[in-house]
Amino acid sequence: MSKLSDNEIQEGLRELNGWSVQNGKLHKEIEFSDFDVAWNFMTIAVVEIQKMNHHPEWFNVYNKLVIDLMTHDVGGISQNDINLAKYLDKIPVIPSL
Repeated sequence: MSKLSDNEIQEGLRELNGWSVQNGKLHKEIEFSDFDVAWNFMTIAVVEIQKMNHHPEWFNVYNKLVIDLMTHDVGGISQNDINLAKYLDKIPVIPSL
């Protein structure tokens, strides 16, 4: 695993939905309808995150989730971050009951 070049990162961003690079990390902010929907998203995500053994920095307040991805071992964004972002983009938003 290695740190991606700026060109590789830009190429990866074209495959993602709503992600940008901020402070050397892949960054996305998601606003859900309420806390339950945000929590459902995180609960679904954690299963794959554990399998990948690649844990995001995320911050949740009520219906908002801020996600930052980078690979500390390489000191920047790696293909693992792109892969996790792709997975997160595919998680369905499940409405609260």
